[in-house]
Amino acid sequence: MILSDVLRSRVLDDEGRSVGIVIDARFVLEGVPHGPLADARLVGFIVSPHTGSSFLGYERHDDGRPALIARVLRWHHRGSFLVHWEDIARLDETRVILRPGYRRISPALLGAQRR
Repeated sequence: MILSDVLRSRVLDDEGRSVGIVIDARFVLEGVPHGPLADARLVGFIVSPHTGSSFLGYERHDDGRPALIARVLRWHHRGSFLVHWEDIARLDETRVILRPGYRRISPALLGAQRR
């Protein structure tokens, strides 16, 4: 399965209730770079309860974004969260099913600096 297969998939809790739609994936780079990048590891998925569209990267930090865009995206993606890979019980072509007791994590990157 490739990432584009998972994007826009419905996300269900362990009781089958819809909690949103996968709008993005979060990766972390690990190890010593070989070639242009280090190895990437999937941390989890960003889930939006209201929309299937992306944050366009504006969830990553608070500084430097145009105020009007920030306000619209904040409203559009209210309630969005990161769900860690460990909290996913199963995924297929159309659904992501979460394990009991999954945690909703802020989608913001802590300590992110605008570059």
